[in-house]
Amino acid sequence: MNELFAQVLQKRDLSKAGELFSLADDEIKDDLVPVLEAISKILDCTDYLQNDNDQSVVEICITKSPQQSETGSIEAHSKCLVSLLEICQKYDLNPAAPEKDPPHAKIASDIMSCLFMHYSKPKVMSLAIPVVVNFLRCNNKELTRNVSSYLSLAALDNADTLAKYVDLIISTILRGNYFLSTVLPQIYSQNKQPIINSIDKLTAIIDLCDVSERASLFQVFGMISKHEPTILEPHIDEFCKYLSSSTLAALVLMMFVDMATANPKAFVDYLPSLKDLAEQQPMYFIQVIQIIGAIGNIDQDNARRSMVYFVSCLGMKDQTALAVILQEIKALSINNHSLLEENIIEISKLSQSGSSAVRLLVQQLKDDLKNSKRLFSSPPQEKETRSVSSQTEGQVTVITVGNPHNAVYPSGAVSVRHTAMSQSTISSQQSIPKSLRNSSSNTRHERDQ
Repeated sequence: MNELFAQVLQKRDLSKAGELFSLADDEIKDDLVPVLEAISKILDCTDYLQNDNDQSVVEICITKSPQQSETGSIEAHSKCLVSLLEICQKYDLNPAAPEKDPPHAKIASDIMSCLFMHYSKPKVMSLAIPVVVNFLRCNNKELTRNVSSYLSLAALDNADTLAKYVDLIISTILRGNYFLSTVLPQIYSQNKQPIINSIDKLTAIIDLCDVSERASLFQVFGMISKHEPTILEPHIDEFCKYLSSSTLAALVLMMFVDMATANPKAFVDYLPSLKDLAEQQPMYFIQVIQIIGAIGNIDQDNARRSMVYFVSCLGMKDQTALAVILQEIKALSINNHSLLEENIIEISKLSQSGSSAVRLLVQQLKDDLKNSKRLFSSPPQEKETRSVSSQTEGQVTVITVGNPHNAVYPSGAVSVRHTAMSQSTISSQQSIPKSLRNSSSNTRHERDQ
């Protein structure tokens, strides 16, 4: 160990501690592990809590030692730093008086600050995160606030590791640490079910969160709407309150589009307010159109109402919005050809639109209408029929293949008819010389060849 570090740590010499900052990084880079081990012994002493001298020595040494993280040696001594955090967790971290952190809480904050400078290094985070999340259990608001900030940063590159602790994260959020909700969008895909199971509780705290925290919650709700949309339906009324927020409205509407696609009936009662929103805030028009299009698939009455609304909006100048309207009309007309026919004249007025996308969609709608008319107006084609007869003793069997005129069988059926031969006909057939019948049979054989 470096001689100056040894003197300061072994003798707890505070008078020399300030000189540590004069040491060059190269002088102590090989001594970091023994230095941190020596610090851990002081930190874990029973009298550390009352010994101001030792506390100051440790704080100075900790401040100097992690500076080495900038030299690229963090992987080498991160395990020792994490061990120091584990020692801190053995002691009371809750402030005895306002704005006065316990000594172990101060050291823990300094160490975490060092470790999370390297949030993009998986080896460091795989050691740090499992220990750091345990600080969320304490009642030190300042410390947990710092931990939340570090975890939010780490979630960008370490979602898999952090997702293992989603239950602890959710319980911490519900206890009032709302900032931690910013972590949920990053870890949702890695561990969905605990978040889905907490939907009701998370929805209940939206009003208590600030704007950025609410945005994070709605991002998570939007992810859930793509996989479990019906679980959000009981909260539509609550969600609608945030349609007036310029920050949140787009997130809410995108979630509503997914929900309406899965179950459009849930949004029928909200149509008037959604239409008002689209009129007052044109930037949300496309999402509202998509919701109305989904509602049009419920039944013919809703399809007609949706079509009337779509056609009433065809006069707008926004070409992107027009293209979306025409796409919804096209989807709606698949099962409602008559609605397309009733409105094709109005739709065709867009044929001269400046947008190639709009012109293409109009032409597709015209073609769809022509094809549907052709399909329903073309008479059924009669199939070719063939009859093949065979004769057995006293009976003729006639087999008809196809769909002859006035047939009682369905198209493509095969009918079999047995006809009994009269005695005179049988006798006539039997009177034909065998040689003649054989000759006739041979002639047919040659002709067939």
